[in-house]
Amino acid sequence: MNTTTSIKIQKPKTDELLLWNLIFADTGRQVLLVAYDIKLFPLLSKKPCTLSEICQELKIFQHPAEAILAVLASIELVKIENNYYSLTPLAKDYLVESSTTYFGALLEMMIFDERKHISSFDTLKKSLFTNNSPGKKVMEALGKNYDFMRAITFGNNVKFIRRFISSMHGPSMTAALIWPELIDLSEYKLFIDIGGGSAAHSIGATSKWPNLQAVVLELPTVCEIAQEFITHYGLQNRIATQEFDMWSDTFPVGDLHFYSAVYHHWQQEKCQVLTKKSFNSLLPGGRIILHEMLFNEQKTGPFPVAAKNLNISLKLGGQQYSGQELSMMLEQAGFIDIEVKPASSYWSIITGHKP
Repeated sequence: MNTTTSIKIQKPKTDELLLWNLIFADTGRQVLLVAYDIKLFPLLSKKPCTLSEICQELKIFQHPAEAILAVLASIELVKIENNYYSLTPLAKDYLVESSTTYFGALLEMMIFDERKHISSFDTLKKSLFTNNSPGKKVMEALGKNYDFMRAITFGNNVKFIRRFISSMHGPSMTAALIWPELIDLSEYKLFIDIGGGSAAHSIGATSKWPNLQAVVLELPTVCEIAQEFITHYGLQNRIATQEFDMWSDTFPVGDLHFYSAVYHHWQQEKCQVLTKKSFNSLLPGGRIILHEMLFNEQKTGPFPVAAKNLNISLKLGGQQYSGQELSMMLEQAGFIDIEVKPASSYWSIITGHKP
């Protein structure tokens, strides 16, 4: 520092609260993953425990355990009453294995990424200067109709595919049990779930609307995994799977097309291809539903959508869209009566009808 000059001392015009939250945000994520990994949540799901009981059961030391529990309490995953720790309703919904909306497989995937340094300062910075990540190669391969298993794993790693699809199931079920309540599907017959992954949204839609049959269009290994989830919920008489490549195969004729978290994997020109294919194959009066996390119209937030956009853009070559952008895609394809409806969390649905 140059001691021969001086500057005017100025009081800041803003509070630094948000900056501190960002600086320590990663600590909250790491604590969540560690608490999951040491099986704290199953322990507290059985009964409230004191600090000493937790340490004894999990064979951990008291001082760091108390610090971790304080972080979990601050992010409202545990609560303490009369020196007993217990789970909050949030943790019971998403961190207990018996819950329909269990996030466990997603947390496993995040731990895997951490250990393999897939998500790190270095990989993020490198992607800015190389514009060529492994994930982007995957999406380019998929866009050229390469075999899915070979593309996503560079070597037919079915175990990885299972881990990925399973990791998405709990979060997808959370949304899939909400959005079908926001839209009247009583006049439709066939729910075509394009790129439907674990079949979570077909499960949610058919559970809410008894008039619907569903078919999940996916690649071969994913169909096998989806069928397991369908059978688990006893819906094998109402939901089928069909091996399908969305880029090369002709879409089946039906009255309802659904895409969840599909469009954000692709740049706009490829999304327009999918939109037009749906328009051409839907029956007159048919409907398209897009289920996505949306940017605001200025594309300045909300923060989780902007963060997701960063990951999608740099790692996979896609992007998050605003409701206006997706509405324009539907309109350009020929859809009418286009609506954007907020659903759960940061999710929305964008719908349009074929005249």
